[in-house]
Formats: sequence, structure tokens, C-alpha cells
Amino acid sequence: MAIQVGEKAPDFELKDNHGRTVRLSDFRGSKNVVLLFYPFAFTGVCTGELCELRDNLPAFADRDTQLLAVSNDSIHTLRVFAEQEGLEYPLLSDFWPHGEVSRAYGVFAEDKGCAVRGTFVIDKEGVVRWTVVNALPDARDLNEYVKALDTL
Repeated sequence: MAIQVGEKAPDFELKDNHGRTVRLSDFRGSKNVVLLFYPFAFTGVCTGELCELRDNLPAFADRDTQLLAVSNDSIHTLRVFAEQEGLEYPLLSDFWPHGEVSRAYGVFAEDKGCAVRGTFVIDKEGVVRWTVVNALPDARDLNEYVKALDTL
């Protein structure tokens, strides 16, 4: 079961597409976080969602928000994907231990070996304030994230 609104977001430490360590707690007290889990780099729906986010980054920056996108791909795959698509926000690798963070958030599909489309809006205190979880083929609506951020 996915983490629910009102719960403390589980902290994590993952490598980004440049090999840098990113911790959720690094943003506590300074920025809201939109934590977005997606199945795999280079797939149609995922590429569409992540490019839409790329094209709307000011909507997050204007709301004092850090966007973090997590998949179960390796950092090497994520590096190439980010370069190919011009993605300038962190793509985090939940590759090993495989799916550990995805499981902590309740969005890992054991039968598929990847995360489903889970999004968590986390406030500056580290509390989940909004969430949506979609099945693998179902894209999410970026406008819903922005509406949720506007309530913080």
C-alpha cells in the first residue's frame, strides 16, 4: 500500500544520473518536493511525462519545489536518457538494492520488477500532502501536482 497523505515521507539516499548522492532529507526545511516514481526510461508514456515536466520546470521553481524522478534503471541508463531528452532535474536510480525506495513508498510492482506511476507531494517538513498512484499504462496529469503545491 502506498504512503498516505499526512504520513512522514520515508527518507532515502539514492544516486542521481550524474552519480551524486541525493537524500530526501537534504530538502527538509528549505523546499517542497515532488517525488515521482516511473517504470522505465526510454518508454513511451514515461518519456512523455518526464518531457512534459521538463517543459514546465518553472511551475515547480516558482513554488519553491524540487522535482525528483525515480526509476529502477541504473544511473548509466538514466544519464543517457537525461542527455537524450534534455532533462535537467535529478533522475534517481532505485536500481540496487533493487526497488528498495519504491517498496518503502508502496509503489513497487513485484510482478513487473519496477515502480508503478506514484507521485508524492512532500512539504518542507517532510510530510506527504498529496499523492496519486496510477497503473503502468496511465499517464499522470501535471496540473494536479501544481494544484496540490498551491495548497501548501
